[in-house]
Amino acid sequence: MDELILVAEDEKEMNRMICDYLEAVGFRTLSAHDGSEALDLFRSGEPALILLDIMMPKLDGIDVTRRIRSQANTPIIMLTAMAEEGDKLLGLEIGADDYITKPFSMKELAARIRAVLRRTANFGKGQDGEEDKPPLREGDLVLDRLKMTLYREGKAVDITAVQYAILEKLMASPGRVFNRMDLLNSFQEDPWEGYERTIDVHIKNLRKLTEADPSHPEYIETVWGVGYRFREGS
Repeated sequence: MDELILVAEDEKEMNRMICDYLEAVGFRTLSAHDGSEALDLFRSGEPALILLDIMMPKLDGIDVTRRIRSQANTPIIMLTAMAEEGDKLLGLEIGADDYITKPFSMKELAARIRAVLRRTANFGKGQDGEEDKPPLREGDLVLDRLKMTLYREGKAVDITAVQYAILEKLMASPGRVFNRMDLLNSFQEDPWEGYERTIDVHIKNLRKLTEADPSHPEYIETVWGVGYRFREGS
């Protein structure tokens, strides 16, 4: 395990502590102390994952995420303060893969990094032992589970590993209602209740990809007070 992690955190002591710990458990690190430096190191260093503090000088983490997502799908974990709930959800909405709230333990941080890297490592390349999983089809949507690719009207749609995991769970059981913790289990190895509201953000993003009119969804239905379901075929 020698994946390169870009640590973008403006508080120098915290940045150093994170880098020291990650290197001690087998990662390599790059260190940035503002958003502009983070973008420069991202472009030159090709990190496997980015730890990105939301509140940074020059460019904040939200702006950095937008710029990175316009170029690449490199996994991003946002580092957030407890009071930044709106920023957490916005970060996920524009393409972050996960977030961790300060203060956090270094052991938890490393576990989150490994989980995101595992989730994205083979995404889009297919998986061994899945020959018995036929594509899932409904309307103009096809979810190819060998290629791990979503098609809409015959065209491939850019979808993240998290979005794929949620959509596969919903499409595989049309009509079944899943609560938020059920859906978290599709991509979080150790889901916790404080994270479950982020499912709403992932569903919002999925509707943008799958629905002709995301404000009036035909495929992913809300079951108020419970969760979500994928429509049963007509």
